[in-house]
Amino acid sequence: MIGEYSGFILAGLGGGAVVAALALGLVLTNRATGVINFAFGAMGMYVAFAYFQFRDNGDLILPVIFIPSRIHLLATPTLFTALLMAVLLSAVLGAATYWLVFRPLRRAPALASVVASLGLMLYLQEVVRLNFPTGSAATVVRMGVLPERPVRFLGTAVTANRLLLVVFVVLATVALTALFRYTKFGLQTRAAAGSQKGAMLVGISPDRIGLINSMIATVIAGIAVILIEPISGLDPITTSLLVLPALAAALLGGLSSFAIATCAGLGIGMLQSLILGYTVRPSTSWIPEWVPRTGLQQAVPVILVLIALVWRGDALPDRAYLVDKRLPSSPTPRHVTLWTILLVGATSVALLGFDAAYRQALIVTMVSALLALSIVVITGYVGQISLAQLAFAGVAGFTVINVANDGLPFPVAALVATLVATAVGVVVALPAARVRGMSLAIATLAMAVALEQLVLSSKGFSGGVAGRSAPRPVLFGVDFGISARGADNFRPIFGFLVLGVLTVSCLMVANLRRNRTGLRWLAVRSNERAAAAAGINVARSKIGAFAVSSCIAGLAGVLLAYSTSTLSTNSFMVIGALVALALTYLGGIASIGGALIAGLLAQAGLFTLLANGGTDGKAGTYVFAISGLGLIVMAIFAPDGITGAVRQGAQHLQRSLGIGAQPPQQTLLAGAGAGAGAGGGTGVGAAAGAGLGAGAGPGEGEPHHE
Repeated sequence: MIGEYSGFILAGLGGGAVVAALALGLVLTNRATGVINFAFGAMGMYVAFAYFQFRDNGDLILPVIFIPSRIHLLATPTLFTALLMAVLLSAVLGAATYWLVFRPLRRAPALASVVASLGLMLYLQEVVRLNFPTGSAATVVRMGVLPERPVRFLGTAVTANRLLLVVFVVLATVALTALFRYTKFGLQTRAAAGSQKGAMLVGISPDRIGLINSMIATVIAGIAVILIEPISGLDPITTSLLVLPALAAALLGGLSSFAIATCAGLGIGMLQSLILGYTVRPSTSWIPEWVPRTGLQQAVPVILVLIALVWRGDALPDRAYLVDKRLPSSPTPRHVTLWTILLVGATSVALLGFDAAYRQALIVTMVSALLALSIVVITGYVGQISLAQLAFAGVAGFTVINVANDGLPFPVAALVATLVATAVGVVVALPAARVRGMSLAIATLAMAVALEQLVLSSKGFSGGVAGRSAPRPVLFGVDFGISARGADNFRPIFGFLVLGVLTVSCLMVANLRRNRTGLRWLAVRSNERAAAAAGINVARSKIGAFAVSSCIAGLAGVLLAYSTSTLSTNSFMVIGALVALALTYLGGIASIGGALIAGLLAQAGLFTLLANGGTDGKAGTYVFAISGLGLIVMAIFAPDGITGAVRQGAQHLQRSLGIGAQPPQQTLLAGAGAGAGAGGGTGVGAAAGAGLGAGAGPGEGEPHHE
């Protein structure tokens, strides 16, 4: 039996080696800075693209947008010069990442570090997409570094590059272990990781330690991705998401052991290859046809991540747990009725007066605002960093299509789909009772990948790549469908349906925020241990918030299904979830107004259309890159987002004018984004799934001082 599958096991050595190498970098970064860098795979991906471009024509492409990025360095680069360039570029990228992104966030909450690293991932992915030929458009000849001839190993033929990759990662593991155990630099790194203040008192510079380790880690990531390219290819999104199995390996090593992380990474690669090899054999006909074979492969790191997190997690943080000092302020909604009337009225006028293109952008904006609102509930109010909200929307979207096509009428089908998404959210929330912060972000990212690969990619559930269509929503003989001919397309009546759902959802969230439930959520966010001491059931509060947020995300998925001619899995890729969190953080992740502004900033939403003058211009092209940069800047300088900046600006203006004597809760409303946008048709589904849209709903006033 072992001999029968030994070929598959050995074939997984290459993938396992790159997973192990990335895990080494994650462990190294965490030991030096305490940060888990979600952009680590994207950093290695960019270095690999730059290497192959330079090796092909001698051009160095810098990770920048808007300005010329191409520098011609050599006419005929050699393998040595190309590798030297890759090492230097990796070191500079690692240094810049530490100094410009993670060093300023050293004392910031976990949320700020998570969103900054996600912003960096988005930015690097878009830099590669914009500056390098990718996919079918690739014209660069990618010359492999390692020999690819087959060799006999343990009685099985395997390419030499796979075995050499294992040698590379084993040597790197031995070198790092020796560096940390036997050298002065390793001792200093361990001291700085234990206590930065104590290290500074004895003359150790935490900045120097963090900088050097970040450079070493990025060099390892860049070289590993370069070496793996002939085996697994190179893709901006897929390669970036190698960070997930690498996180699983690093977590199994306790984020501290290089040797265990390497063994776990190699094991994950071989196990994934074995599962894929087993599932494609004729003897596995018992596996249902609707189960994606690659999805079973992706389930391996997901399961390991969840096991490691739950095993290492605690129901409550211990006494050594540092309470976050600076969380995004959560304003208490004020003047809800007034803002509802104003925003609903403005949006209604826009729906009736806009042409088809702007109605389309408006519907994109409003549908996406629902998704942003779900993030506000779970991340802004409760502090649980969830990256699975778009996956919940996908579950609801395809569920409503299936049950509606089976004969269930609207709106019963929509209700059933929303309940299914809520149930899935509660199931995902169960580990949340034992993990928090960065660990929960890892867990929900893993669950999002699992849902995408196992459920949303299933032909039986979603129709696969071709997708599926929902019947037109009809209630009491009234057709609420979105499509029509010509200028009547993206019908206003569907826009009013979306507006109604968004308004009710915002009102519900505003009410929850002002009552005892909201206060419990904020108490859990601020200090779980103190909340438990005050008699709050922390686990129940978290699960309840997950239920509410997944319900809202499910509503967004249902509207997405009805707003597009064909719903496909491309609308719910993990990259869309990262963009959703990015734009919500930009708008103000702890306020309803932040969700509305996030919607306005969505790809194909109202702001994008206005910036392009009603055409598909460069603003839409650069939306992901700009979102990534904006996320990093906001995480460092303005954690309250746009709404917080507006609120603080209004308070400063009041003080300057000498009218600041009134109570803080009575001051100007922050960031209530106008409920305008347009949406419809196929464009609505794709854009709202990848970005965010804001529509009409209540705003909120000043922060609740906790």
